[in-house]
Amino acid sequence: MRFETSQHLRLSQQMKMSPRMIQSMEILQLAGPALEERIEQELESNVALDLVEPTLDEAAAAQAQRRAERDAAEGERALTTSEEHASEGFDRLTRLTREYRDVLDDQFGESHQRPRRRDGEIDGKMQAMANTAARGESLHTQLLSQWSLCDVEARLRAAGEHLIGFIDDDGYIRADMETILGQAPPGVTRDLLDEALPVVQSVLEPVGIAARDLRECLLLQIEARQREDPQADLSIERTLVTDHLGDIEQNRLPKIAEAAGLTIEQVKKGLESLRHLDPRPGRQLVSESPSVVIPDAIVEYDDEADDYVVMLFDGRLPRLRINPEYASMLKDQKVDKQTREFVDGNVRNARWLIEAIDLRRNTLLRVIRAVVAHQRDFFDQGPQALKPLPMSQVAEQLGVHVATISRAVSGKWIQTPRGVLPLRRFFSSGTETEAGEDMSWDAVRQTLKEIIDAEDRSDPLGDDKLAAALKERGITIARRTVAKYRDQLGIPAAKLRKVF
Repeated sequence: MRFETSQHLRLSQQMKMSPRMIQSMEILQLAGPALEERIEQELESNVALDLVEPTLDEAAAAQAQRRAERDAAEGERALTTSEEHASEGFDRLTRLTREYRDVLDDQFGESHQRPRRRDGEIDGKMQAMANTAARGESLHTQLLSQWSLCDVEARLRAAGEHLIGFIDDDGYIRADMETILGQAPPGVTRDLLDEALPVVQSVLEPVGIAARDLRECLLLQIEARQREDPQADLSIERTLVTDHLGDIEQNRLPKIAEAAGLTIEQVKKGLESLRHLDPRPGRQLVSESPSVVIPDAIVEYDDEADDYVVMLFDGRLPRLRINPEYASMLKDQKVDKQTREFVDGNVRNARWLIEAIDLRRNTLLRVIRAVVAHQRDFFDQGPQALKPLPMSQVAEQLGVHVATISRAVSGKWIQTPRGVLPLRRFFSSGTETEAGEDMSWDAVRQTLKEIIDAEDRSDPLGDDKLAAALKERGITIARRTVAKYRDQLGIPAAKLRKVF
């Protein structure tokens, strides 16, 4: 074996991204709240970055825009709980106080200095957090609290606590007893677990907690209803849950009626009664808080111009500048070289950030305007008029790379006359109708939903008939594509949609 070294010449092209370009792409991809957080981080870490303090008129306008943004977002999305509203209100008040205090001080003769918290001074944000209601307790904590107040035998208490630890957010114990026993504390045996389980199921609220499957959960609730009303006849409900749960899931009502010796009307009446039971009782104690979406832009119709106008919701973002004192230090020869190098690096980073934010604003505005111009029919007529729009088409129109469009669209929402929608929804491929018109796949799905909503529920359309109905409207797609879109819409198959 022989080792040799040699030199070769080779030509190649490589694209190396500068830190400035990387930062611009990161800023472009951020949604409004994330960008606001990023700016706050930069303000804390970069001494050369400064806020442009607004005048009183600008402050009032910014506050009005923030209020409009909040109202628009909350009007279109699910509302948060009152405790969350209180927390947001305190945080917003604290932020406004911090941002506009210098302006107020100037107006009323106070010294124009950035407010600093002195030792012993109350932190407004911490005080607001202390006065805000705490988040709700977890399901596990609430159930343990209930269990601690229950009058149960002392020998079962530890076993019950251990079982509660295996209850998931839906309220079920999905682990098998062998697994639960394997993790049990000393002194908790299998016999104690088996004895404690029905006690846990009977004393914890809501009824159905600690069931091991759906059948047991529903039966626990039926038995509780029977105890509340001993005269009630719940035999049909009990039979349906015990023997025909699988057939219920498949909507096989005639089969259930024949096997149980009931009429279709009796089966339907029993199912109506079962609909009042809760298949996920744990969710009554812990519910996921709905998120509030703050749109990045608003699209409104201008009656006079007969056109749609686009406005960015960037009033929440603080206006930035380079601190003039640090900028002047770069020209001061009396400042030592090491300090000037430090200041120069911070000034350069601050300038890059300001330029990246401006670039994001301009790019996002151009992209949304291009989308609105292309999707005019959507805003006029609704989702069924949505047209195919590949990102490459917008990129070519604006003279940028398609990756730039992708980053500009990522995570952005816009408020429109049709609701608050993700910007990415307007970019999709599609098909051409028999009339030669372009139609996006979202519009095809919307048309499919309209056909299903108008069908005869006693004789629902199968996927083949749905494909034929779409073809009558000039949309030709395969049956398997119809089935895929139906699943995406959360619409069950024809046999499950049938009403007897």
